Amino acid sequence: MSRSRRPYLVRAIYDWACDDGQTPHLLVAADFPGCEIPVEHVEEGRITLNVGPRAVSALDMDGEAITFSARFGGRPFGCRVPWGAVLAIFGRESGEGIVFGEVEESDVPDDPPPEPEPEPPKKSHLRVVK
Repeated sequence: MSRSRRPYLVRAIYDWACDDGQTPHLLVAADFPGCEIPVEHVEEGRITLNVGPRAVSALDMDGEAITFSARFGGRPFGCRVPWGAVLAIFGRESGEGIVFGEVEESDVPDDPPPEPEPEPPKKSHLRVVK
């Protein structure tokens, strides 16, 4: 299975938006497994997050998810957005960026497949003859 391009493209658009003086925003599928976001701000299963340097702290775009801390309604919240949950990244001021359109399933299974259960030994068809 090929490696996802999504993390590379998101990081590139993030860097471009910051360098261009724009505010990078993520459109996220809020119900994606492993997504940790403030659910009270979710609308129709989606949330738009300002991930600009002035809005978040401890932003980490390495690894299996985007993680950061932000304030929502004045309260701090630790967010985790798996790469597959990112539907778009764009600069708020221009709207330019990349729209992925749909979630991307992980190429790493969450749980290993179950082990096959051993069959109980069958009774022998042989008989003792005296």
